[in-house]
Amino acid sequence: MPAAERLGSHLKRAEQALNATKHAVLKPVGLTVPQYAALLFLSERPGISAAGLARACGVTPPTMNTVLKNLQERGLIERTAHEWHKNVREIRLTEKGTAVTADADARAVRVERALAAEFTEEEHATIVALLGRCVDLLESVRPE
Repeated sequence: MPAAERLGSHLKRAEQALNATKHAVLKPVGLTVPQYAALLFLSERPGISAAGLARACGVTPPTMNTVLKNLQERGLIERTAHEWHKNVREIRLTEKGTAVTADADARAVRVERALAAEFTEEEHATIVALLGRCVDLLESVRPE
């Protein structure tokens, strides 16, 4: 089957285009897409662990540790020992991190809104449903 006929190729191209556009709009803020994703999840779940954040962002723990190291060096996050589990480090946005996240999110939301504006409400709902079916099927056939 030629690549142009494979659904996976189209999904990958759409993901790459979205990431490239988000990368371009986040560059003035000095963030990568993975850094932005981590900050966004941290804004919604302050105190989450690095392992939990890695799962939420869909990256490996070593990748997340690199992302967090860079964010901490910029003063955007702080890591503190968990009150009960001394081996677990809680991660929170700093005041500077909160401001950078708000700026970055406004930029990313403009991309998402532009994308959504290309579709009617019905088309949007259809795309979401179809992508959900893709995820459900792929997760069901994934070898353990």
